[in-house]
Amino acid sequence: MASKTNYTMNGKEYFRISASFGRDANGKLIRKYFYGKNEKDAKKKVEEYKDNLKQGLIVDKNAYLSLTMDTWLFEVVNISNKVKPTTFERYEGIFRNYIKNSSIAPLQLKDIKSLQIQKYYNDLYEKGKTTSQIFNLNKLLKHFFNYAVNEGYLLKNPCIGQIVIPGEVEHKESEVEVFTDDELKAILSYPKESQIKDIATICLATGMRRGECLALKWKDLNTNTMEISIDETVSTVAIISKDSSRENKTIIQIPKTKGSIRTIPLPITLKPIFDKIKIKQNENKLKIGESYNKENEGYIFLTENGNLINSSNLSRSWKRYLKKVGVRYIKLHALRHTYATRQFEAGLKLKTVSVLLGHSSTEITSNTYTHVLKKEKEKSIDILNVLKMC
Repeated sequence: MASKTNYTMNGKEYFRISASFGRDANGKLIRKYFYGKNEKDAKKKVEEYKDNLKQGLIVDKNAYLSLTMDTWLFEVVNISNKVKPTTFERYEGIFRNYIKNSSIAPLQLKDIKSLQIQKYYNDLYEKGKTTSQIFNLNKLLKHFFNYAVNEGYLLKNPCIGQIVIPGEVEHKESEVEVFTDDELKAILSYPKESQIKDIATICLATGMRRGECLALKWKDLNTNTMEISIDETVSTVAIISKDSSRENKTIIQIPKTKGSIRTIPLPITLKPIFDKIKIKQNENKLKIGESYNKENEGYIFLTENGNLINSSNLSRSWKRYLKKVGVRYIKLHALRHTYATRQFEAGLKLKTVSVLLGHSSTEITSNTYTHVLKKEKEKSIDILNVLKMC
C-alpha cells in the first residue's frame, strides 16, 4: 500500500506536491509547494490556489506578465459582455504575437518600469514593426496594467506618462477612396444578377456597413414609412479557447456604438431589388428542402443553404466581381464612402450625414470627409435614382 505522505517537516509527515506558475526573469519555471495530510488533500490545495488566482482572491507578489495577462484575457476579458468576440480576437492576437513569448513575458509585474516597456517598443520598431502595431500593443498593455494596478499587483501603470511610440508623427488625414460615376455604372449595370451585386447596390444606396447589410432582416424594412432599421451586424471571427484552439464562426453582434443603432431612409429604388431577393430565397428553400438552415429564418442575405454569409467569402466575391465588370479593386467599404461623399456634394448637413452613417460623433464624420464638406442642404438624395440605374 502506497504511503500517504512523502515529506517530513519539523517532525511532521506531509504529502508534498509542486506546481509551476510561469517562469522567472531567467526563464526558469516558478514552482510552489503545497502540503497536505495525504495526496488527495495536497492536490485539493493546488486546485484551490489556482481557482483563487483566477478569481483575484490571491495577489501573487511574484506574478509575471505573460501568465497573469493570459489569465486576465481568458478569465476576465473573454467573459465580459462589454467585449465583442471580434474585439477579443484582436486582443488575443496582440497578446500571442507580442507578449506571450516575448522578452518582457517573464518580467515580474511589481517591478515593471516604463523604461523596460519603452526599450521593448524601440526594439520592435527596429525589427520592422509599424508605429500602428506598437500603438495597438501599448493600448492593450495600458488596459491590462490598469487592471493590475486595481488588483494590487503593481503601484503604477508603466504605460501611462512618458511612453513614446517609435516613429509616431502628427497624423495626416488621407482622402477616402470612392468610386467614380463610370465605375458605379459598370458595377450596377452588369447584366448577370448575383448576390454580391445586390449587396453592393444596397450598401451604395444606404451607406450601411457591410456587416449591417448582412444582418438585415425582412422585419427591418418598413415599406409604409419607407425606412430601414439597423440594430445588428454580422461578423466572421475566430473563437479562441484557453488551449489556443481556434474556430472560425459567423455570428450576429450588436453594432459597435449606440449611434450605429439607427433608422435610415429606404430608397424606393431598392424595393424591386428586395422583392427579387425574396423570390430567390423562397426558391432556395424549395430547392434545398429539409436541409435548409431554418435557424436564420428572417434574414435577407443568406447562402443558398440558409447560412449566414462569411465575411471573408464576401470579400473574395467582391474582388472577383470587380474584376469581372472591369473596375479597379477597392474594398466594399468604399461604397459607404461613396454614399457619404455624394450626400455632401448634394449639400446634406454634416449632422444628418453623421446620423445616417451611424457615427458616434460628427467629429468622426468631419475628420473622415474633410475633402468633400461643402455647402449644406436638408434633403437627402437617392443615389441610384440619380445614376438612373434602377
